[in-house]
Amino acid sequence: QYGTQLISYQVLISTFRAKCAAIFRCCILGLRVYTDSIKLESLTMSAQSKPISGLTRRLIQDGLIELEAAEKCSVEASKARRSLVSYLVKENIISAEAIAAAAASEFGTAIIDLDAIDPSMIPEGLVSEQLIREHHAFPLFQRGKRLFVAVSDPTNRAALADIRFKTGIPTEEVLVREDQLTAYIEHHLGEPEEDLTDFGDDVAPVVQFVNQMLLNAIRLGSSDLHFEPFEKSYKVRFRTDGILHEVASPPVTLSPRIAARLKVMGQMDSSERRVPQDGRIKLKVSKTKSIYLRVNTLPVLFGEKIVLRILDASTAQMGIDALGYDDDQKALYLEALNKPQGMFLVTGPTGSGKTVSLYTGLNILNTPELNISTAEDPVEINLEGINQCSVNPKVGLDFSAALRSFLRQDPDIVMVGEIRDIETAEIAIKAAQTGHMVLSTLHTNSAPETITRLRNMGVPAFNLATSINLIVAQRLARRLCSCKEKIDVPATALLEKGFTQEDLDAGLEIYGPKGCDKCNGGYKGRVGVYEVVKITPEISKVIMEDGNSLEISRICQEQGFRNIYQSALLKVKQGLTSLNEVDRVTSGH
Repeated sequence: QYGTQLISYQVLISTFRAKCAAIFRCCILGLRVYTDSIKLESLTMSAQSKPISGLTRRLIQDGLIELEAAEKCSVEASKARRSLVSYLVKENIISAEAIAAAAASEFGTAIIDLDAIDPSMIPEGLVSEQLIREHHAFPLFQRGKRLFVAVSDPTNRAALADIRFKTGIPTEEVLVREDQLTAYIEHHLGEPEEDLTDFGDDVAPVVQFVNQMLLNAIRLGSSDLHFEPFEKSYKVRFRTDGILHEVASPPVTLSPRIAARLKVMGQMDSSERRVPQDGRIKLKVSKTKSIYLRVNTLPVLFGEKIVLRILDASTAQMGIDALGYDDDQKALYLEALNKPQGMFLVTGPTGSGKTVSLYTGLNILNTPELNISTAEDPVEINLEGINQCSVNPKVGLDFSAALRSFLRQDPDIVMVGEIRDIETAEIAIKAAQTGHMVLSTLHTNSAPETITRLRNMGVPAFNLATSINLIVAQRLARRLCSCKEKIDVPATALLEKGFTQEDLDAGLEIYGPKGCDKCNGGYKGRVGVYEVVKITPEISKVIMEDGNSLEISRICQEQGFRNIYQSALLKVKQGLTSLNEVDRVTSGH
C-alpha cells in the first residue's frame, strides 16, 4: 500500500512538473513554437510514405536527432524487430534520460523510477513472458480494476491493447526509462525459453490468444480450461483448485476461429461441427518438460464448447507424502499395496483425484521385477515401464476385453480405469482371487457405499469379502494460503460441527481465508481428504451377512476408520483448510 501511494505521489509531482514545463516553454519561447510548427509541417510532408510519430517529432524538434537520421533509424529498428526507442538507446544515439524527458514533455505524463517499485506488487503470471518480450512492456501493479504497464514509448498503443485483450483487464501506461525497463525485464524473466510457446508459426491474434490461455492455465496450476460460446458473449474459464473462474471474454465473433484453432492443435476435424470430438495436444513448455492436454468438443446452441484437461505427468510422481494422507492412512495404503494379491479400490466423484492416487501407487510398484498393465479411458499420463492400453468400445475393446487379454499376458499387477459393469467386476475379482493385485476405481461417495454398489451390480457378497483388501474414498479440498487468518467460532457451533470438548480444551484454533496477491481468494493448491478402510474380519462378516451401507459404516467406525467428514475436520484442526471448504466437499456431514 505504501508503495502504491508513493507511486501516486510520484505521478502527481512529475505530471505537474511536465505540465509546468510545457506551459513555460509555450509562453517564453513563442517564436520557437511558431517556427517549430512550420518545421513539423515540412517534416510531415517530407515523410508522407511513413508518418512521423509524436515522440519522434518531439525528438527532432528538441534537436536530439535529425529527420534523415530518424528515418534511417526507424528502418534499422524495423529490420532488427525492435522499437525505435529501444534502438536509439541501444545504439547510443540518444540517451534514455533524454528520450524519457521528451516523452514526458510531449504527452504530459510522469516518469516513474522502477527502483521505487515494490517487487511484491508485480502480478505474477498475469501477462505471459512472450507478450512482455514482444511488446517490451512490463506489468507493474494492479490498482482496483486497472493494470498499470511500464512502457518506454507512450506511442506503443498496440502493447496496451494486446495486453488488455489477452488479460481482459483495462490497462494504463506508466512511462519509464528504456534502460531501466530493459534491465527490469531481464531481471524478472531471465533468458527467454525458446520452446515456451512452440505452437506453430502462425501469429494471428486468435492463435496468440489461445496460446496465452494455455500458458496462463499451466502457470496457474489449473486442471481444466473451458471455452464457452453464448449468444452475445464468449467466456473462457479456468478450473483452479477445483473452482471455475472466468479469466477472459474475447469478442463473440471469434468463437468459430477459436474452436478451429483448438481443433487443429488437437488434430481433430476442424470442418466437423455437428458431433463431439476428442483430441490430444502436446505442449513443450520448456526444453525439458512437456505437458499433454485432453481436448473434447461439444456442439451447443451457439457454437462449440471446448474443454481441455491438463495432464501433467509430474503429478503422478509427487509421491504419497504429497497427497495428504494422515500417518495411519498412509500405513494402510502401503500395507495393501504391497500385498501379493487382492483388490485396491479408489472411489469418489469426478475430479476428486482418483487417477493421481492410482498412479502414485503404480509408481511405487513399478520395478523391473513386476509386469504391470493398465486399461484406461483414455490413457491420460504416460508412465515409463508400464504397459498402458486405451479402451475403445467402438472396436470392441472395452475394460472387460482388455482385462481378459491382460490375464493371458502373465501379469503381476493390473489396473482397470473404472469398474462400470458386472462383467468387468467379475473378471477383476477373479484376477484378484488368482494371485494378482488389481487396482481400480468406482464412482461412489464412501467406502461402505462401494460395497453396496458392487452388490447392486450383482457381485456375490462372498467374492467381495474375500477379494477386497482396501477401499479409499477421497475428495480434494482447497488448501489455505499462508496468508490465512484465525477466526472466532462459537464453541457450541464447533461442537455441532463434530469437534469434541477435548479439542476445545486443547486450544483448538480455526483458520479461514484472507487473500493476498499470491493466492486465489485465500486458497492456494489442494489437499486430499480420505476415508481409508481396510477390510478386516469384522467388516468381512457384515459384508457376508449382506449388510447395507449404514451397517458397514457403523462397523467401520467401531474399527476406528475415519469417514470423509471426520478426516476433513482433522485437516481443519491442522490448519490446512477451512470449515466452509469442509462443508463444500463433504456436503456438511
